[in-house]
Amino acid sequence: MVFLLIAIPAGYLYISAMQSRGGSESKKEQAAASGLEEGWPTRLQRRLYEVTVPPYAEDVASYETNAWKASSLFLQFTTTREKFDKWLSDVGSSAADLEAGEVTIDEDEAAEVGWNLGEGHHWAGTTVDQDKPKPSLEITANLDDPKYPRVFVVSTTTP
Repeated sequence: MVFLLIAIPAGYLYISAMQSRGGSESKKEQAAASGLEEGWPTRLQRRLYEVTVPPYAEDVASYETNAWKASSLFLQFTTTREKFDKWLSDVGSSAADLEAGEVTIDEDEAAEVGWNLGEGHHWAGTTVDQDKPKPSLEITANLDDPKYPRVFVVSTTTP
């Protein structure tokens, strides 16, 4: 009986310690990961950064950075022109706001996730500025194939 009184709590402590240790390793791996990750951003990220992904979008990838001064979500996807136009409306912009030849994402931001937004493509871009704490969006689209734009977004929140 005494053995059980000692063994059971000790077993729980051991299991708890191993779970905590495993969680720590997982967090370290996530922190060490850099660059775009395939798939949709989490629901929380989409809500926090006020971005969505059009239904049936392809080549979806995202990456989040967090710092004291600002946090950003990098998002890319390919969709149809119609869905892109609706997406622009959903984020507070429109196709009419897109400026031909404009790349709104700066080179440092693009380099952080390996985007090459240089010359030789048909770019169009716009920004959506909102009052703090709402995020600001930098939107750049590759319109080489106007029926299927490749969209690049950086949504940044500042406290």
